[in-house]
Amino acid sequence: MFPQRNALRLSQRAAQQLRAAPVRSTVQRRLNSSDSKLPSWAADNEFNREREAVKHHAAATSGAAVIPILIAGGINSYNLWNEHWEHWAHMPPLEERTEYPYQNIRVKNFPWGDGDKTIFWNSEVNYHNKDKAT
Repeated sequence: MFPQRNALRLSQRAAQQLRAAPVRSTVQRRLNSSDSKLPSWAADNEFNREREAVKHHAAATSGAAVIPILIAGGINSYNLWNEHWEHWAHMPPLEERTEYPYQNIRVKNFPWGDGDKTIFWNSEVNYHNKDKAT
């Protein structure tokens, strides 16, 4: 009994899909189209024509503007990075720098590593000598 009901439902569903296929495919094609003309209900006035012109201009110029700006930003970042490390090369070694009492305050040890270094500790830039008195 149950297989018969399933077969009946399946055949009815298939018939509905076959009958509605041309209408559905037309609607899907229309809604998924990439044509950016004004919709049929929109008034053809100066405001809507200007909006459409701005859309076309943005689409045409975005690639021409974004790529050079990204390249220029990358070059600028690279130059700033190199200047920063050149500046650090002229500074005294980490061990000789003044360590002030407000730096590296530890109330209790961290639960990772040796307990003295923060989670973002960078040994090339950070230095902390527990025994050093200020």
